[in-house]
Amino acid sequence: MEEGQKQEMKPLRTQTANEEEVSEGIGCCGWILVFFSFLFTLLTLPLSIWMCIKIVKEYERVVIFRLGRMVPGGAKGPGLYCILPCTTSFIRVDIRTISFDIPPQEVLTKDSVTVSVDGVVYYHVQNATLAVANITNADAATRLLAQTTLRNVLGTKNLAEILSDREEIAHNMQSTLDDATDAWGIKVERVEIKDVKLPLQLQRAMAAEAEATREARAKVIAAEGEMNASRALKEASMVIAESPSALQLRYLQTLNTIAAEKNSTIIFPLPIDLLQAFTGSRK
Repeated sequence: MEEGQKQEMKPLRTQTANEEEVSEGIGCCGWILVFFSFLFTLLTLPLSIWMCIKIVKEYERVVIFRLGRMVPGGAKGPGLYCILPCTTSFIRVDIRTISFDIPPQEVLTKDSVTVSVDGVVYYHVQNATLAVANITNADAATRLLAQTTLRNVLGTKNLAEILSDREEIAHNMQSTLDDATDAWGIKVERVEIKDVKLPLQLQRAMAAEAEATREARAKVIAAEGEMNASRALKEASMVIAESPSALQLRYLQTLNTIAAEKNSTIIFPLPIDLLQAFTGSRK
């Protein structure tokens, strides 16, 4: 069995090696064209040097093609590169972080509520060779994929989950986009949900529900305050009943409060001792 597996693996290896040789070689005619292009560059050297020398910036990478075939070694840059006119071409790729807005998407949630949601996506080109060779327009494809991913992710959520779990939704979108764009050489760094717009009738219903909840909570708080106040008054009355002089001090404090308010009429309470004398005589 092992010898059979080795025999089956040998042709596969030779086949892949031949494919690499074919992909890297440009053939005899290709080398002839390259030679004539080099000769033409030498003949027109003072002028052709401006066509041959290319400067690649720090945030750029270039993918070079010679007679339609990609030059081995992948993307180049940054630095100074010399290319041959007519036979060599190159494509610049910006590897800086790019951000774009997801247009508002009308989404039907899991509980049959229509909402409008928009967001923002941050990504950068991780592999310039894949971004050029595997897809026509990586930026446009990423934008379209972000819109469909937003609708698909929000379609599995309830309205309450969309309003409360924005971070989880953004994380799910980021992982989904990152997996889908991996073959394009793109790395999705961050996804954010910007705004969730609800229908006007639903906004009014939610506002009425929130107002009713706040009113009920306020009534409960007021009832608890009255209950605590009544308990405090009961304890105060018990203290005053134990000490008659405390009632007289309370009278004097009330008199001081009335006088501080600059009222035209001031009421002087009768002393408690005088009242007790009258009650004693009656008895």
